[in-house]
Amino acid sequence: MENQILGKLAEAVKTYDVNGARELSAKAMTEGVEPLKALDALTAAIRGVGDAFGEGEIFLPELVSAADAMQAALPTIEERLQQTGGQRASVGKVVAGTVAGDIHNIGKSMLCTLLTADGFEVIDLGIDVPTPQFVEAVKEHEPDIVALSALLTITAMEQRNVIDALKEAGIRDTVQVIVGGGAINDDFADSIGADGYDPTAPGGVALCRKLLGK
Repeated sequence: MENQILGKLAEAVKTYDVNGARELSAKAMTEGVEPLKALDALTAAIRGVGDAFGEGEIFLPELVSAADAMQAALPTIEERLQQTGGQRASVGKVVAGTVAGDIHNIGKSMLCTLLTADGFEVIDLGIDVPTPQFVEAVKEHEPDIVALSALLTITAMEQRNVIDALKEAGIRDTVQVIVGGGAINDDFADSIGADGYDPTAPGGVALCRKLLGK
């Protein structure tokens, strides 16, 4: 019965069934499925979707829908995990946000969802995040990585401002910075002193793992 529920839960993510994922996660917890097993099933499913996106087999709307299904399933499982005193081993800690002046959320949210599914602890600062807030978040949470998103050309330089502010605060060497978004490319990332760039959310997860040697 457990394997059947987990299979259906994974299938809900693969078929972009948000309501189904939410209902099946609740059913799994009600019927005593171990939260970590449920998380593992979701992780495998979203990785498969990410791989399909990377291979060009599916497109951005499908990836977004799968991420939405994943997000719908997570709260019930994470709540039960806390209730049982369980703890998922963390791959690393990431502070993420869309830089000041930019209110685009999809890419950043997908990255956060995929990172969470892959075992990272994620602090999502949201959109239109002022540079000082990134600095304070690094001081408070001591992440391994800061992920900066900017879709607009006019906000891309805010990524440099964050990196410069981290230097001024004396904490740039304590954290790695990755950048992404429609306005960004490899050359720009190099020019502002970022540690890495990837154009896609699945690629961003792989980049984080690479930077941490995982």
